[in-house]
Amino acid sequence: MPTEMSKVGKRGAVVIPASLRRRFGIKEGSLVIAEGRADGVLIRPAAAFPLEMYAPERQAEFLLSNAVGAKDYAQAKEEVRKMGLDPRKIPHYKPVRS
Repeated sequence: MPTEMSKVGKRGAVVIPASLRRRFGIKEGSLVIAEGRADGVLIRPAAAFPLEMYAPERQAEFLLSNAVGAKDYAQAKEEVRKMGLDPRKIPHYKPVRS
């Protein structure tokens, strides 16, 4: 793999040569990971994915709707109460009785 030299600028900024940026899809604003290694620093492209945050009511819905059987459902209701919510006010599917 060919190597190219670059210079460290103010505040530690390093310019990644254009040929390497094109090759690895690094553009202005791209995220990179700088990883310390025994022999130097490895800089590689990074990926970031949006994190989905659920409101407490939605979390309660998941707990209640995914319960399997009466015992599990009772535990889910208790967890929802610990969250400060009323299980009766959360729209959800109740488990089928076996």
